[in-house]
Amino acid sequence: MQIPNITLHTRVRDDSVDGPNPFRWQDVDTDELFKGKKVVLFGLPGAFTPTCSSTHLPGYESKYDELKAQGVDEVYCLSVNDAFVMYQWGQHMGVEKVKLLPDGSGKLTRAMGMLVNKDNLGFGERSWRFSAVIENGEVTKLFSEPGYSDDCPTDPFEVSDVDTMLDYLKD
Repeated sequence: MQIPNITLHTRVRDDSVDGPNPFRWQDVDTDELFKGKKVVLFGLPGAFTPTCSSTHLPGYESKYDELKAQGVDEVYCLSVNDAFVMYQWGQHMGVEKVKLLPDGSGKLTRAMGMLVNKDNLGFGERSWRFSAVIENGEVTKLFSEPGYSDDCPTDPFEVSDVDTMLDYLKD
């Protein structure tokens, strides 16, 4: 599966912007993010949610250097949250290595077939939990949690973790 070319609306720090919020909008195309690189992308249901904050993101952040040692150029975390939420979550979590990608409208998540309804939790549309290896824009390996469905009553977290990814990359 080729990653579709989707534009993500991000915020980047710009010291030329006056005031307490020195950021500007910057659109980033997925072609720019994935072309010519080996990337680990992991998607999760939401910033500030329990498993995402206690295990999923921290795992990838703590083992970032191990992933890089396996030939990975970048590690991206994708969530159906806006740029403001993703920025604040990154600050709260102390993320310095993993790049957080806001998919506020869920366009990339939907195009990848990973968008589900989580209305049973009051979340609306969110990402199913997954991880993937993407080489030059092509998904070469996808780890999708079992039970993919709308309004899933559980939050499976068995195969999209960093250890599963590292085991795969080391083989």
